[in-house]
Amino acid sequence: MVMSYVLDKDWSEKLSQSVDVEFKKKLFSFINHEYATKTVFPPKEKIFNSLNYVPLDKVKVVIIGQDPYHEEGQAMGLSFSVHKGIPLPKSLINIYKELYDDLGIKPSKTGDLTSWAKQGVLLLNTVLTVRAHEANSHRNMGWEQFTDKISDVLAMEKSLANALSTHGYAFEINEGEGAFYGPKLEFILRFSGRGCRAPLRSC
Repeated sequence: MVMSYVLDKDWSEKLSQSVDVEFKKKLFSFINHEYATKTVFPPKEKIFNSLNYVPLDKVKVVIIGQDPYHEEGQAMGLSFSVHKGIPLPKSLINIYKELYDDLGIKPSKTGDLTSWAKQGVLLLNTVLTVRAHEANSHRNMGWEQFTDKISDVLAMEKSLANALSTHGYAFEINEGEGAFYGPKLEFILRFSGRGCRAPLRSC
């Protein structure tokens, strides 16, 4: 069962309660078939790394990406993050550039953002899996509704969350009814666009 890879108890419990059983069955049947017949990223045990690295009660900031990087060795279950030793993707280079231009933070030499996750940054993609070399190949297969449920849980559980959307359709998803909105959320930061450049300054 794909959900068995959600190791954090609170995330597992909340999502089990909020996601329809038949919907999960259909989505995860598709995902299991894809892993059995195609090359799919990230490795199955890393699909929910974003949740496992950041327990629900530790979430401080949410950064929303599109879908995982689709080339060999890149995707690690954290949006925008790649394994150490892998060349930095353009989107991450631009994020680092903005951090330096706006805040004076020197760019890291690695694209591994695990340290961000361990500090409470939920690095969440709107779609959590992708076929090798086929960007957006798992779009509209059910992940969007699943990650909407993650946003619902955050809206109900968190007193504060900064949500950063960095791609067009991720932005659209999070404009949906209830997405990252709730009585306990005080404010949201969003930016969209392929380059991830100018929108950061507009925040």
